[in-house]
Amino acid sequence: METLKRLEDVVRDRRERLPEGSYTARLFREGQDAILKKLGEEMTEVVLASKGGKRGEIISEVADLVYHLLVLLAYHDLGLEDILAELKRRFK
Repeated sequence: METLKRLEDVVRDRRERLPEGSYTARLFREGQDAILKKLGEEMTEVVLASKGGKRGEIISEVADLVYHLLVLLAYHDLGLEDILAELKRRFK
């Protein structure tokens, strides 16, 4: 979880500073539609990797998906803690 938290912090920093040359900042500048489009692409890649059954590809594509989910959450000023709180609420 430490790595996810660090990544979340980087994503939030990119959202605030919007540095030139940053892929993450570009997604935020392009807005929600661009983020959602990329999220859809990544989900499709996860599905295809899963169908292919290659462990390394699945891991790589899920990592990309998680990153883009963090971008979407940050776009809405949400974070991992919000998701974890919801999961905790569901599984008491």
